[in-house]
Amino acid sequence: MPELRIDPLTGLRAIIAGERAARPGAFSSKIDERPPIDPEHDPFAEGNEDRTPPEVWAQRPDGGGPDTPGWKVRVVPNLYPALGEGEPDAADDPMRSGRGMPELFTSRPAVGAHEVIVNSPRSVSALVDLTPDELEVAMDAWRTRMSTHRDAAYAHLIVNEGVQAGASLPHTHSQLYALPFVPAAVARERERFTAYLERTQGRNLLGDVLQEEVRIRERIVAIDSEAVVICPFASRMPFEMMLIPRTPRARFQDDGPLGAKLLHEALSRLQSALGGLPPLNMWVRTAPSGAGEFCWHVDIVPRLAQLAGLEMGTGVSLNIVPPEQAAAALRDAT
Repeated sequence: MPELRIDPLTGLRAIIAGERAARPGAFSSKIDERPPIDPEHDPFAEGNEDRTPPEVWAQRPDGGGPDTPGWKVRVVPNLYPALGEGEPDAADDPMRSGRGMPELFTSRPAVGAHEVIVNSPRSVSALVDLTPDELEVAMDAWRTRMSTHRDAAYAHLIVNEGVQAGASLPHTHSQLYALPFVPAAVARERERFTAYLERTQGRNLLGDVLQEEVRIRERIVAIDSEAVVICPFASRMPFEMMLIPRTPRARFQDDGPLGAKLLHEALSRLQSALGGLPPLNMWVRTAPSGAGEFCWHVDIVPRLAQLAGLEMGTGVSLNIVPPEQAAAALRDAT
């Protein structure tokens, strides 16, 4: 019998219907064929710094000038930015308040920052191709750049891997959007954290979710001293995972463990369980500017199913692989 589940963090609903996995073509895409990258033609490879816009930041442990080799992580402006430069204008939703006829077509300049973070000087296409230590260096750079844009209303860091997940260049990289507004999905999650805090007299929503997941153990993928990886209760996609710090912290930018080694292990288990790398999207969810009660987490969403009319028209997800089944397969993977 399919189940209708409610995500405790967002309140969004997902239908878990494992029986539909037997349908022909249930998975629209499985493994992403990724040929080796030719370093000579790779604009993100070490030694090709002149093929990108001038860098805005880099980690160079042995020193060296900008736009030269010797870096571990390098940040450049996006060549085709989604956000322009300038001071943000107030762009409140005219339907939220006021009296009389609202402005029906509201438009403001989309300003902020849009950066590309090159995760490694090596010409590899996925985070799992890095060593755990290299991934930790990359994640620490994510934190540094998000802190740099602390004045933005929201800093959204993403990783797209594979053409079907939106990656236009194969070399592993992240993108950081410093947004002049708090996205509705983030605001909704923040409101639920605040409501839970008030209802339980001071408890952290994701901290309690994690505690219960560890007690039940049905959806645990992996665990270490820094973090836990689970398949969320109301997973939207097959084999969706979430990395959660063992100790709740509102912001990814705050000092503390990043869970890099566990993230690498989770991606390795995904690759093993599926027999190869699927295209995937990943993002860091952190507290928006000014928010107090929250807990950061990293969402990993393999693109193993295609959004159709139900998902796009209602916002209700239809997942044909129950998270308990996905977690068991990932735990068994080596």
